[in-house]
Amino acid sequence: MPRLLLLLPATTYRGEAFLDAARSLQLSVTIGMEWAPEGLPVPSGDVLLLDIRHPQAAAQTVVEFARDHPIDAVIGVDDVTAVAAAAVAEAVGLPHNSVASVTAARNKQQMRELLSGQGIPVPRYRVFPLNGDPREFAKQVVYPCVVKPLILSASCGVIRANDEEEFMGVFRRVGALLTNLGLVARDEQARWILVEDFVPGIEVALEGLLTQGALQPLAIFDKPDPLNGPFFEETIYVTPSRLPSDVQQDIIACAERTAQALGLREGPVHGEFRVNAHGVWAIELAARSIGGHCSRTLDFASGMSLEEMIIRHALRMPIPPFTRQEQAAGVMMLPIPYAGRLSEVRGQTEARAVPGVAELTITAEPGDELVPLPEGTRYLGFLLARGTTPEEVERSLRDAHRRLTVVISAATPTSPNSSPSAPRSRAMSF
Repeated sequence: MPRLLLLLPATTYRGEAFLDAARSLQLSVTIGMEWAPEGLPVPSGDVLLLDIRHPQAAAQTVVEFARDHPIDAVIGVDDVTAVAAAAVAEAVGLPHNSVASVTAARNKQQMRELLSGQGIPVPRYRVFPLNGDPREFAKQVVYPCVVKPLILSASCGVIRANDEEEFMGVFRRVGALLTNLGLVARDEQARWILVEDFVPGIEVALEGLLTQGALQPLAIFDKPDPLNGPFFEETIYVTPSRLPSDVQQDIIACAERTAQALGLREGPVHGEFRVNAHGVWAIELAARSIGGHCSRTLDFASGMSLEEMIIRHALRMPIPPFTRQEQAAGVMMLPIPYAGRLSEVRGQTEARAVPGVAELTITAEPGDELVPLPEGTRYLGFLLARGTTPEEVERSLRDAHRRLTVVISAATPTSPNSSPSAPRSRAMSF
């Protein structure tokens, strides 16, 4: 029986879907993680404790484990575990991305350096030390600009500044976030902040699968809500895209060039791109699949889930045609309206009754401390809808969301100039 090594962070929404896919394929699964949280739905003997944040150390542990328990595939589900997965795959002789390429995909500065060197349109950028003087940095920036950590994802810590005064407050705010998350103390990349030109236009996401450097696009998602700042909270993803076919082909071509420039060759990729009159701009390309519960929008014609496709690809198993079901589909990542302790979410029955709604999952639990973006690291939950057209799906998502009432106690709106409290980790979604 083939053995899959599934690398998971201690907190994730992605574990359940990969485990379900592995079970459907009748695989032996070993979970590699830094520590085993309570409620992990696998026997303790199937958990391999790894130093995920130190890829070479993790790889050495797996090499020793594999002497008695051969590994046939290794998959990381987020930006950090993807780096460790690359090191492990190299050490045990499996098809893999280089550690350097996956590291570059995780670091926004390295990514922009590589892409701009290959002539791929990216925003003009500069990187400033966290402990520097934002008053001096503010004079070196073109406005409007976007301030963001080199690491982190899901728009956490990403803020627009329109002038020097806003820049100074935003710079300090992002620095406070990185400090309060404990990243500055343990990660050199968290001691720098990237500042780049704001690129106007519409934003899309692309999901794809690489095989020996060739990109197979799986979906392009429209993001119908404008992402112009001051924060960049993603809400609705809808597929298939409503963009003209030639623009979609330009997005796919940019994604493939981006993967080549980074040196990515194997496995899933998730990209974010901006489109305007000047063409397609690469914002990022991660060496992992889409996050959260968003993958549930991708039902392939063969009945295969995205996670099963990724596992089959890693094991070099036969993969049915990549065509998806003809229905349109979409997901809404439910935003946290303001900070406080969650009491309840009302209207869930009414939201589920909206025509087209396929699923509503509230991942936050009563009593959880909620922190909205840009400091927050989680969503309230996820809405999924299906329909005949993308427009129909979007209407269903918005209608269902309007029927929800989020009750938060001791709510205090986050002040732009205040230091954020460290948010609690996302719940393990198993």
